[in-house]
Amino acid sequence: MTSATRSRALAAEALGTALLLATVIGSGVMGERLSDGNIALALLGNTLATGAILTVLITVLGPISGAHFNPAVTLTEAIIGRISWQTARGYIAVQIAGALIGVWVAHIMFDLPVLQLATKLRSGSGQWVAEFVATFGLILTIIGCCVRAPAATAAAVGLYISAAYWFTASTSFANPAVTIARAASDTFAGIAPGNVLAFIVAQLAGALAALALARWLWQLSAPPAAD
Repeated sequence: MTSATRSRALAAEALGTALLLATVIGSGVMGERLSDGNIALALLGNTLATGAILTVLITVLGPISGAHFNPAVTLTEAIIGRISWQTARGYIAVQIAGALIGVWVAHIMFDLPVLQLATKLRSGSGQWVAEFVATFGLILTIIGCCVRAPAATAAAVGLYISAAYWFTASTSFANPAVTIARAASDTFAGIAPGNVLAFIVAQLAGALAALALARWLWQLSAPPAAD
């Protein structure tokens, strides 16, 4: 990977993650304001916007960076050998930075204080199992599409996350960068900072479990990692 190619890839990961978080937070705020206290309706709006933006972002930015927007995805790609660990470190750094920028942009758009800390508690074994399951399914979806139907990846990921918003108790964060950034927003989609670490541990465990199963299911072999 040349220096220019690496720079474009890092920019794509930062931009994609920022737009994803602006959508997650912004649609949560909009949904809550318009639903007149109907949480199910607010969640539905949040779900549709998130699934839609993921489909768009993966379609548009996938050819540049692979459209990870998620340290769990980047980690599995590095373990498989599809990207180098040097690239993975850069991706994770800009994903977290982009996620925080996206949150702050959403706050600005809705005339909220830019700097916040979430107070919404999301804890307990049910939530942790939900994050394991959500991330497990996401990684299986991504790897399965890469192996069997690459052209379907964007739609499959958007649809999976839309479904997981509703079948998991945690509403499917499934992304360490998203989890960190949502702790910086005391809005509908927030998570209290004290609950972040357990979510991330569950997410990474789910990603590694999915990778182990995917290697067996699809007999994955590691290609030489890109520079």
